[in-house]
Amino acid sequence: MERDILKKLLEWKQSKRRKPLVVEGARQVGKTWAVKEFGRRHYDHLAYVNFEEAKHLQGMFLQDYDTNRMLRAIRTQCGVPCEAGKTLIFLDEIQEAEGGLTALKYFCENCPEQHIIVAGSLLGIALHRGVSFPVGKINFMQMQPMNFCEFLMAIGDGALASAIEQNDVDTLSMFHEKLTNRLKEYYFVGGMPEAVQAYADDAEWSEIREIHNEILRGYEDDFSKHAEGVVVERLRQLWRSVPGQLSRENKKFLFGLIREGARAREYEVALQWLFDAGLLHRVSGLTKPALPLSAYRDEKAFKVFLNDIGLLSSMSGLEARTILDGSAIFTEFKGALTEQFVFQQLYVTKELFYWSKDNARQEVDFLLQRGNELLPIECKAEENLRSKSLKSFIDEHDVKHAVKASMLPYKASGEIVTNTPLYLITAVCR
Repeated sequence: MERDILKKLLEWKQSKRRKPLVVEGARQVGKTWAVKEFGRRHYDHLAYVNFEEAKHLQGMFLQDYDTNRMLRAIRTQCGVPCEAGKTLIFLDEIQEAEGGLTALKYFCENCPEQHIIVAGSLLGIALHRGVSFPVGKINFMQMQPMNFCEFLMAIGDGALASAIEQNDVDTLSMFHEKLTNRLKEYYFVGGMPEAVQAYADDAEWSEIREIHNEILRGYEDDFSKHAEGVVVERLRQLWRSVPGQLSRENKKFLFGLIREGARAREYEVALQWLFDAGLLHRVSGLTKPALPLSAYRDEKAFKVFLNDIGLLSSMSGLEARTILDGSAIFTEFKGALTEQFVFQQLYVTKELFYWSKDNARQEVDFLLQRGNELLPIECKAEENLRSKSLKSFIDEHDVKHAVKASMLPYKASGEIVTNTPLYLITAVCR
């Protein structure tokens, strides 16, 4: 299957400012496959070390940071030469090797000609535990579950994916019904590569759900393996509360919904752990909807989204038969899946915020900064486009463009509001 990150990795390879690269992302999003596939396509050799498996190498960075010695160890382990520009050195689960991240500084300074990528599912956790970090000596790249266009390509609809990426409204309007059906499928399957591959291979809905459940069980196993004892139960409670948080009309995260009487100070460490692990993501509220948006971030008000819509629908108990119930899948959980979809398509390239005022009597689902403009986004689970909040926001602020994302085909409504189908949200907000 094709992944967008393969193009970004090629840009890294060709960059004059290339440094050792850290690829971050939650477990099961496809990091190992993508980097190996990149190595297969663009290098003569791949020197792959997984520090979870190669336990005898976990101490290779403790003796010293002699790059010649470290390269000899990698060559010996992998049985391939470490030729500059011809070999991709891929060090996986790097957080399991003490001093591994620090070693990247010395690779950068002493042998910059070597092409080195490291990855790890819990790198964010490691960094927040005080692991020495080579500031200015590495490049970063985030990897997330498959977006809707990647999903389309995986199931044989690459032409539709290209039309979306090119914002070809005329072509897409002729295939609106098909795209709507594909969108329903994506809401159920999500973007975890194993689930998408199973769907492409004609697996039953129940089999896809079992894949989701296995991934979710793996995530909860990580709580026990990698979190401190006192935090583990709070992690589980917080994690399992997310579908309920998103099912509310006002989706602002409330600690009191985790359990009765819960307080922020009890769960702040657990929440940050989930953010660091890439399992949850934060969309901050604003104290004022003004530019630059980051200057008006409200640290006390935020929404929380999962890393994948398929996992959210599984955690929410969405049954396989719901996929066949017309538009029912889009209205489940009061639009929670719709907001999760829009978030998942946009947050990789855009910093998202939301705006709520007067006790949520006026709320805009998402706000982003596009150049020197505010772009408000309203998400609609059905085809009803009435939105008092968006209209009021436009009337009260200097808004030149706004977006309503729904199940209706594309339609430019006057000079300000664009009604876009949900599947086109990324192209419209570019």
